[in-house]
This record gives sequence, structure tokens and C-alpha cells, in this order.
Amino acid sequence: MHTSLSEDHRIIAIGDIHGCILTLKALVRNINPRSDDQFIFLGDFIDRGKSSKEVVDYLIELNQKFSCHFIKGNHELMLLEYLKTGESRPWLLSGGRATMDSYGKNGGINLPPEHLALLADCKSHIATQHWFFAHGGLDPELNIAENLTLHDPEELSWQREHMQEEYLAAGIYPWEKTLVCAHTPITRPIMLERLIAIDTGCVYTHRPHLGKLTAVILPERTIVQQQNIEETT
Repeated sequence: MHTSLSEDHRIIAIGDIHGCILTLKALVRNINPRSDDQFIFLGDFIDRGKSSKEVVDYLIELNQKFSCHFIKGNHELMLLEYLKTGESRPWLLSGGRATMDSYGKNGGINLPPEHLALLADCKSHIATQHWFFAHGGLDPELNIAENLTLHDPEELSWQREHMQEEYLAAGIYPWEKTLVCAHTPITRPIMLERLIAIDTGCVYTHRPHLGKLTAVILPERTIVQQQNIEETT
């Protein structure tokens, strides 16, 4: 479905999936979405986990049933850069090997056209009246307009400064809207007036207190989580 993101219906934002297809499907079942719900996937659908291809297949399937919107994570950026330049090392060192294996072609990757179209169409950010969605986040010293003017769009996929303890403790950001982001793994979602962060490290099952996939339902700010249930063998 190709409709604009609207505050007239619920918005369901989902954090970093990283190739964890079983966990993603279980989370969506737990949410039990309504027909008029809207999904926004905050990036890093791929890499690290074993099932990146299956995740993208499922996102395409969901997009045929619901209004779905896709944000470009730093891992999508790295894959697209590899496809553009042929330089694979940065991507492979950051979990890209799992994606390459998922698509079943050692030493290269051949994305189905519909997969490439979804990844290429991902946005650096999406904004509504009250919400600003990005994978990484925003510069905490600038308002939103200044962020968009002074930083390249790709910076929104990599930004972490707003997640530093000094900013979290103060809880004060100069943004006109509430940022909803992922990218930085945290043990529990952050819920501040101007910041909602929901990357709870789904793929990092070996790290204490991580290993969950998190969604936030807006505007009520309801958190729904699913423990990682991927097959490990």
C-alpha cells in the first residue's frame, strides 16, 4: 500500500529486526493489528541474523495488507553502498555476510527486483504533525529544521549522540516533535516527552538484558515486545 503516514489511525513502529524472521512474525501476531493500523519499520531489517531474505519477503507481504512505511537503517545504507561500488568489506564486517548467505550466493548477492525496490525506496526519515521517525536519530543540539539543513540525510541513520547519558538524564531536547528511533541497543525502551527509543537488541541474544524485538503503538505509547525465538542451529 502506498499511502502517507497519518495520525488519524494507530501507528506501530518496530525497531531493529536484523534478520530475525520468527521473532518478527511472533511480534506482529502479539500486536494483532487492525485493518487500519499503519506500520513503520525503523530500519536495519537485514544483517547479523540468519533470515534477512525472509524478513524482506515478509515486509513485502505485510505491505500488501497494511499501510507500511520503511526507514533506511545504517545496514541498508551499507548494503546499497556495496551494490553501488562493489566494495564489500565495511558491510561484511558489520553483519553483511549473514545477509549474503541468506540470499544463497556466496561471494555476491542477487537481490530480487522487489527486494531492491523496497530497500531503495526506504526514507531517511518520516514526519507527521507530532512524530519524527528516523533510524539513528537527531542531533540533540539542533532543532529538527536545523538537523535537516545542516546534516546529510544519511546522518539520520547513524546518529547516536542524543542517546548519551547526559541528554537522557536531562530529558530536554530542542525538537519540535517527538523523535521515535532505534539503532542504539538498550535494555529497555526509553520513553521521554521528546524521545522514544526502541532498539532492544533483538539479534544480540548473547548480551545480558537484550535479545528482544520491540514495537511502540502510537499515540498511546504502548510497548509490545517479543523475546528472540530464532533457531540457533
